[in-house]
Amino acid sequence: MNAPLGFRIDTFQNEYLPADATRVDAVVTVTATGGGAAPASGGAAEVIIVDCSGSMDHAHGKLTAAKNATAAAISAVRDGVDFAVVAGTEKARMVYPTTPTLITATTANKADAIAAVGQLRAGGGTAIGAWLRLARQLFGNRGGLRHAILLTDGRDEHETPQQLDAEIAASTGVHVCDCRGVGTDWQIAELRKISTALLGTCDIVADPADLVADFQAMTATAMGKSVADVALRLWTPRGATVEFVKQVAPELLDLTGRRTETGTQTGEYPTGAWGGAESRDYHICIEVTPGGVGDVMLAGRVALVRGSGDRTEVLGQGLIKAVWTDDVTQSSKISPEVAHYTGQAELAEVIQEGLTARRDGDLDTATRKLGRAVQIAAASGNTDTATLLEGVVDVLDARTGTVRLKSAVRKADEMTLDTRSTKTSRVHKR
Repeated sequence: MNAPLGFRIDTFQNEYLPADATRVDAVVTVTATGGGAAPASGGAAEVIIVDCSGSMDHAHGKLTAAKNATAAAISAVRDGVDFAVVAGTEKARMVYPTTPTLITATTANKADAIAAVGQLRAGGGTAIGAWLRLARQLFGNRGGLRHAILLTDGRDEHETPQQLDAEIAASTGVHVCDCRGVGTDWQIAELRKISTALLGTCDIVADPADLVADFQAMTATAMGKSVADVALRLWTPRGATVEFVKQVAPELLDLTGRRTETGTQTGEYPTGAWGGAESRDYHICIEVTPGGVGDVMLAGRVALVRGSGDRTEVLGQGLIKAVWTDDVTQSSKISPEVAHYTGQAELAEVIQEGLTARRDGDLDTATRKLGRAVQIAAASGNTDTATLLEGVVDVLDARTGTVRLKSAVRKADEMTLDTRSTKTSRVHKR
């Protein structure tokens, strides 16, 4: 028997503030320990959404690759998990089962599903909101782990942006959704909007041949989750204001606007589902009433919880402190964890701003922003992003951020850098 999933919360900060200072920053690391692959309660459900629009059959074997990848994902679904496959065009239709319901994964059912996927043909348009709507209806009001994979190769052209936004809002909290764009004709902003709201990941698969491995990995990760609907609860003292709560590792995700008030001076921020040996970092910034020299304050109490009301279970707790001092040596120290993730947030921002400027023809701004990105990536040890940056700039001096824009850039390289700009390097904890 696997041990139940446990959690540890560690807080990293410089708790010493100069007199009259009001800003308290802390990086909170949540680490899951132990736990098995089987969900603790409520079961699990998986929905795989495959783009079958006409463009999937135009070139590069995208539909064939998508069918192979979907078959691999189905094979990776754990027996006993409820699942379904949806085909997306300008509408959504069931592939397996044929009725709008989930079916329990068994050897026979998975074989039937793979056979049904093998019969898919491309044709029609793209209405991603309709695809999400069917997935939401399939998940219904069930509890437990609820995960979807959404694959597309194009833009959401057969519904209005308002229709897509409305469905994203309706799906928020219903399930987690990992989004993938195959090729280079899809829109990053659309899929990032979905994955951010639904607490999933967004990535590019430039070469369709890589879809199988990617789908296998996504499904295996989903099957490894064992605690669903976990929230980060934050209590702050009277008079305090929460400036922001952001997940900063393994990738950036701003949770500030996702707060749900749950009590006096207390709110919760959704974190989705967790699996064993998983660790995430959160940057919390709180504005407090200023204190005098020698004053000590509990600036925040952090807890990881699941459930609601009388059925809430506290999975772990941590404290954020503030101590006012006139010792400049103490108060002038910057927490290395806070400094690191502040830099990682800036890194994502300047990459996206630099690429936008490049597309708009503002080459001076693009050079400056992407040069700053190179400098931050080098200083923070984010080697993955540094490598991606080399696809769009020639690095003359990484330490100073001196770069030259490449005259010709592959669209896949630019989109990969943009899509993965929110992935961060972990700080080396003390």
